Amino acid sequence: MARQRIARLTAIVLAALTIGTASVLAHHSFSMFDTGAPITIAGVVSGVEWTNPHVYIELDLTEPVKGAKHWSIELGSPSILQRGGWKFNTVRKGDKVSAVVSPLKNGEPGSLLTRITLPDGRVLGNGGPTGVGPGTTAPPSPGQGANAPASARPGR
Repeated sequence: MARQRIARLTAIVLAALTIGTASVLAHHSFSMFDTGAPITIAGVVSGVEWTNPHVYIELDLTEPVKGAKHWSIELGSPSILQRGGWKFNTVRKGDKVSAVVSPLKNGEPGSLLTRITLPDGRVLGNGGPTGVGPGTTAPPSPGQGANAPASARPGR
């Protein structure tokens, strides 16, 4: 009887550890993006996926980049973006935007967002004010970033 309890408890613990490990391993790093060679792309938003673990913006480019007319842009998680002034409807299908992105190293038409200029002229970063967050290639300008007064931060 005691052996069965120990065996059952061991099986439960191993299953819990396996499930926890799988979710950690499922998340990727940003090493697939060339953060040392940012590019600027512009176009019309053809779709937005506001989901965990990452938000995606699909962009039909005004001018082809590396032969591609359609580009996928990866962003941080919705919770990180919300802390940086984003809302689920900040970018909508049909919006004309320009973005500074770090392209995929393999040459595919995809990238990691550094910052995006919205139709109303606001500039948002990837998970924080301009220049803050994954994919950042330049420090924030004076008066921007986490230490800026609340009135100077995007989305305020």
